[in-house]
Amino acid sequence: MDSVGGRPVVTVLRTEGADPPEPAVEERKSRWSSADLRKKLLIGVVALWAVGITALVVVRGGDSDETPAAAAPSAAPSASAAPLTVSEVYQALAPSVVLIRSTGPTEAGTGTGVIANADGTILTALHVVQGARSIEVTYADGTTSAAAIAGADAKQDIATITPQKLPETLVPAVLGGGAAVGDDVVAIGNPLGLTWSTSSGVVSGLDRRLDRDDKDAIEGLIQFDAAVNPGNSGGPLINTRGQVIGIVVALANPTDAGTFIGIGFAVPIGAALGGSGEGDGQAPPL
Repeated sequence: MDSVGGRPVVTVLRTEGADPPEPAVEERKSRWSSADLRKKLLIGVVALWAVGITALVVVRGGDSDETPAAAAPSAAPSASAAPLTVSEVYQALAPSVVLIRSTGPTEAGTGTGVIANADGTILTALHVVQGARSIEVTYADGTTSAAAIAGADAKQDIATITPQKLPETLVPAVLGGGAAVGDDVVAIGNPLGLTWSTSSGVVSGLDRRLDRDDKDAIEGLIQFDAAVNPGNSGGPLINTRGQVIGIVVALANPTDAGTFIGIGFAVPIGAALGGSGEGDGQAPPL
């Protein structure tokens, strides 16, 4: 059984050698039936539409005969291009912050550090670890390790320490970025032993000077009003792009209480890594 125009056509079997009968007039007419004509017109319209779309694509693609190459994926920077909320800054930087416990000749102390390098080097305040008999660091995942002082800059009250053991996942912080008065900042640390605490504020001054009784003054400090207390020393001061812009080293208090009253100080990250600055002001170390 054959088919013409979508309709079945019965073919009469004939004897071998006999001449085939003439097609019926009705069958010839069926090839141009109204249904068949509509189908052919529809196919023609679809073909014209496809040609039109192709022409439009060619025009939009320009005069070049070459097919443009697909854009290669690029790595995203660690720091955010857009401002982050305090919560987002904390989530991004908390894995890079460590708790530092040190034991000295007479007492034990706590402080904070920040992972500054992919090899596990930790940046902190020198007075947190100076003279310690032993140093222990605790990472955000709970991993603990003994550590030793690798380098010190007494002029800036900055030290680097190297741990003996690294956590399973090491997350170095992004270091860099300047500070301007009024910039939003976040501090993460371990004030009064309250681990991985965060506070926020603004940069309230620049180029401040910290006078110390038995040591040279520290100059060029960032003044900020995010709450910090003993135990925050060595922790990161972070901008809203998730960059560590300073290392917390001191707070200002006109009494002997040694608690926060609204003014903290941080060594700019450039100075902590080898720069310097100048200014005025004074405060006791954390």
